[in-house]
Amino acid sequence: MEQKKQRMKELVELLNRASKAYYQEADEIMSNFEYDKLYDELLQLEKELGITMANSPTVNVGYEVLSELPKERHEKPMLSLDKTKEVSRLKEFLGNQKALISWKLDGLTIVLTYRDGELQKAVTRGNGEVGEVITNNAKTFKNLPLKIAYQGELILRGEAVIGYTDFEKINAEIEDVDAKYKNPRNLCSGSVRQLNNEITAKRNVQFFAFSLVKAEDVDFHNSRIYQMKWLKKQGFEVVEGYEVTADTIEEKVSFFAEKIVTNDFPSDGLVLVYDDISYGQSLGMTSKFPRDSFAFKWADEIRETKLLEIEWSPSRTGLINPVAIFEPVELEGTTVSRASVHNISIMEELELGIGDTIEVYKANMIIPQIASNLTRSGVKDIPNECPACHGQTEIRQEGNAKALYCMNEDCSAKHLKSFALFVSRDALNIDGLSEATLEKFIAKGFIKTFSDIFHLDRFENQIKQMEGFGEKSYVNLQNSIEKARTTTLPRLIYALGISGIGLANAKVICKEFHYDIERMMALSEEELSSISGIGPVLAGAYVEYFSKDKHTEELKKLLDELTIPEEEINTEEQIFENKVFVITGSVEHFANRNEVKAVIEVKGGKVTGSVTNKTDYLINNDVNSTSSKNKKAKELGIPIITEEEFLNMIGQ
Repeated sequence: MEQKKQRMKELVELLNRASKAYYQEADEIMSNFEYDKLYDELLQLEKELGITMANSPTVNVGYEVLSELPKERHEKPMLSLDKTKEVSRLKEFLGNQKALISWKLDGLTIVLTYRDGELQKAVTRGNGEVGEVITNNAKTFKNLPLKIAYQGELILRGEAVIGYTDFEKINAEIEDVDAKYKNPRNLCSGSVRQLNNEITAKRNVQFFAFSLVKAEDVDFHNSRIYQMKWLKKQGFEVVEGYEVTADTIEEKVSFFAEKIVTNDFPSDGLVLVYDDISYGQSLGMTSKFPRDSFAFKWADEIRETKLLEIEWSPSRTGLINPVAIFEPVELEGTTVSRASVHNISIMEELELGIGDTIEVYKANMIIPQIASNLTRSGVKDIPNECPACHGQTEIRQEGNAKALYCMNEDCSAKHLKSFALFVSRDALNIDGLSEATLEKFIAKGFIKTFSDIFHLDRFENQIKQMEGFGEKSYVNLQNSIEKARTTTLPRLIYALGISGIGLANAKVICKEFHYDIERMMALSEEELSSISGIGPVLAGAYVEYFSKDKHTEELKKLLDELTIPEEEINTEEQIFENKVFVITGSVEHFANRNEVKAVIEVKGGKVTGSVTNKTDYLINNDVNSTSSKNKKAKELGIPIITEEEFLNMIGQ
């Protein structure tokens, strides 16, 4: 008895710690699978002992929110849903009733209030009773109507989510967090609860309505399904849902199970709610669950396998993420052989060691995760060196979790952006090296310097075996690298990533010093500052870059790899010297705007992207356009010329 009571207390403490990390700090110290398993164990112990602790997660909905955002109490408490993994239990729940079945989206639940047809307030779920007011942030949600036709008071609930596609793209670009977000839900939570809604606006948050709480003087024909249709007419996107009965529920669950594999939005199950509003409300609620709704969580397909290694993957923030590599298994129709472990704390929780027999599954039928460790040999061999740069590592306590970091400021993994610039279109233009691919190559130690990119053939076998790669991808990449070996000196200078030196400035410098690279590496600030458009700040950054031996040595290595054709001496009359152009709209006589730009530059002119008081001409075939550039040009008295007029200027 005492042992069971002690275990119950341990479970309460552990689950509350995990819940606080997940909901309040957007962190993760155990998998969803592990949480559900421990929660069910606690529930069973409470039933068996007849004891429920006051702080048990089985009776408390959530935690008090802690942030600088204003807080507000919900008009009606937002309860959790009772859940099952058995379709038979859903059939029991349905009985002879009709219901609405829809996705249980995995994002952040929001309550919206509209009055007089306008959004008045948006509040997060918080702990179910008190949430955070995020109205300004909600106004930037990608698909949320700020004005609707209905003029009465409308209160509805829905889920703010970020899709997997946006998650991967945004997560790769975020520089204001200590580490990448682990999943779309954490990214969404961090985005929605920003104090600056400009950040929220950039994150492509979408809102899907799932419940109507209040709408005065509207006849909904006593139907939840009708309510969803009505919300659609008001301009809201609603969670995908269908009418079901006990006879059709099994078929519909199978439909959702098949669709989740390709669904872009994260979902951790399904929700069933009685269509008959009066009947559902008459059932009331328990202390924690409403009786008119039920949640279905996927019964995870679990496979046993052997842990082969822990791969340590460095990131641009210095965080080194552990990734479990195991003997391949078939899960939900695909073969998987790796799963992120997130941090050292989860490794310790699982007592994860090489050679252990582990059970793996796909969280939400999408993301491979470790469910449990059957042999638990213990964590060992946490690397003292970063796999990317061999710099010293350090274990840090980050909130609730321990994580491994690289301490070398010059670690190649921390300079992912510079490698991305090097291979970009206006630089060396190497197709097949996206940021995601570069990050993988850097993490594996394939790329430490720019010149390493031209020797990726050393790792041919490893690259071909990487996820997302194969013979064709490898050959395409090598062809692109070989093509990039022939380039121009301005492109190469720009590719180095010298602060403030764009392609236009690189062209000017190369031209001024006659493409003499030896001389260009030894320029003084005075020599550079004498060039029109190159001020003391740019000159200082340029000189400082080449004052470091490692930079000059790397450039020399690159010159050995590259072929740079001799530039033709420009004999064109410099009729546009000191003239600044802006080009907008479509062109007819040239293939594209870049061709117009090339003509201007070869004749001594400069092309910029925006109209300012330094602009001499705006080229736009639609002279009477009301575009922002035309308006600005007219305000400043800058001539707006057509392509024909430009051709006349150059004598064509």
